[in-house]
Amino acid sequence: MAYFERLDEATFRPTEHVGGGWDPGEQHVAPALGLLAHAVEVDQLGRRDHELQLARLSYDILGALPVAPIRITVEVLRPGRTIELVQATLSHAGRPAVVLRAWLLRSYDTADRAGGALPTIPGPDDTPPWDPASIWPGGFVRSVEARRYQERPGRAVSWVRPTVPLVHDEQVSATARVLGVIDIANGMTPRTPTTDVAFPNVDLTAHLLATPRGEWTGFDTTVAFGPTGLGLTHTTIHDTSGPIGVLTQALTVRPS
Repeated sequence: MAYFERLDEATFRPTEHVGGGWDPGEQHVAPALGLLAHAVEVDQLGRRDHELQLARLSYDILGALPVAPIRITVEVLRPGRTIELVQATLSHAGRPAVVLRAWLLRSYDTADRAGGALPTIPGPDDTPPWDPASIWPGGFVRSVEARRYQERPGRAVSWVRPTVPLVHDEQVSATARVLGVIDIANGMTPRTPTTDVAFPNVDLTAHLLATPRGEWTGFDTTVAFGPTGLGLTHTTIHDTSGPIGVLTQALTVRPS
């Protein structure tokens, strides 16, 4: 069973694997973010003679999602042959719940110039197994295999791979698959016990510099809380070859 089953061109039914960490009766937004990226990629394949690659994805999370059918619409805001800006909106019962704005860029051969100063992390084989269901409820955390080395609460290196596909009986790119798990970064190393404070994210922005390879997605994560209820989760994203991007999540920090 996958996270979603397609009902028609724009409608999807979530399965039990999307149950959320704050409320298992609502959707964990992680699979929905991957589904939006998949919808953007499917849309461009249907109207372009060459494929652009996802470079930046900025998601605004407008509200909670029940575990019920959702609809996705895609709109091209800035068309172009080498650069496009696309907006995808995920709605339930006519109410927008997540909006994605994605920049797509043409691919060029820059292999001989590839590299940078982002630090590497130990691979999944060198990171101890860890069960996120030990602190989080819901179907989504039970659907992933995780490994983690926590330096201290709010600072950790971790690896995650999903054990179910994003969409039933449908080919999904490696990029969309990774985008379907990266929202978990905010819960991989809580600064304080989840029984003492809630810290859901209201957005997620990811910048990518390479197409992901392999089954595992790595996170080099730091979580910070400010003095007035604001928080930030900052993560460098990895595959087993090295860093492939960064993501940030704005948190609303709410003491119990």
